[in-house]
Amino acid sequence: MNTDLIHLFEELGGEFVSPSSLFAKKWSKIKAFVFDWDGVFNTGIKGHEVTSHFTEADSMGVNMLRFSFWLKNDQKQAITGIITGQNNQSALHFAQREHFNIVYMGKANKAEAFSDMCTRLDLKPEEVMYVFDDVLDLPVAEKAGLRMMINRYSSPLFYHHVKSEKLADYITFNEGGENAVREVCELLIGANDNYSDVMKKRSAFSGDYESYLNERNKIESKIL
Repeated sequence: MNTDLIHLFEELGGEFVSPSSLFAKKWSKIKAFVFDWDGVFNTGIKGHEVTSHFTEADSMGVNMLRFSFWLKNDQKQAITGIITGQNNQSALHFAQREHFNIVYMGKANKAEAFSDMCTRLDLKPEEVMYVFDDVLDLPVAEKAGLRMMINRYSSPLFYHHVKSEKLADYITFNEGGENAVREVCELLIGANDNYSDVMKKRSAFSGDYESYLNERNKIESKIL
């Protein structure tokens, strides 16, 4: 990975738990982007008949990361998924709007969902990048190839536990609800070394971007 990229994110407060060489090796194997929902795309605030939300900045980040992957990997679409412990209609709406491949709803045992996903989509665990924030996610973090943890300043012992057990490769400087997903996506696009190309082709709605988008929009989300 580019040392300037690493220094930029470290100066802002991000932490690379894995050495840059290991991080880059793990990233090179990734074929799927899988996200927890509450505490990742939002603060995790809940209440009676209250659904959680997402931001357009995070949505754009995920889309640009998928386009970056498409450009770097011979126009192959990355597999995308959400594993959430709640029956969250906001997560479902997001996945369908963004044409994610698969969504697991109301799955308290996320390890089972992760194993099922790998079987269904013919993935090896080391081919999955997982974005997470809390305790229920750790069984997946133990298996996934690249683990991006969303920071939460109120959980210093959890932060220490994840670091000491090496259950994350990178920990964000933003918290959930502060566009931390966008941070993760920008870092990974930077690691692909095609950020400028991605931005120029997206802003111009180039032929490459149109081809990628047409392919992406044919994906129908499978809900489990």
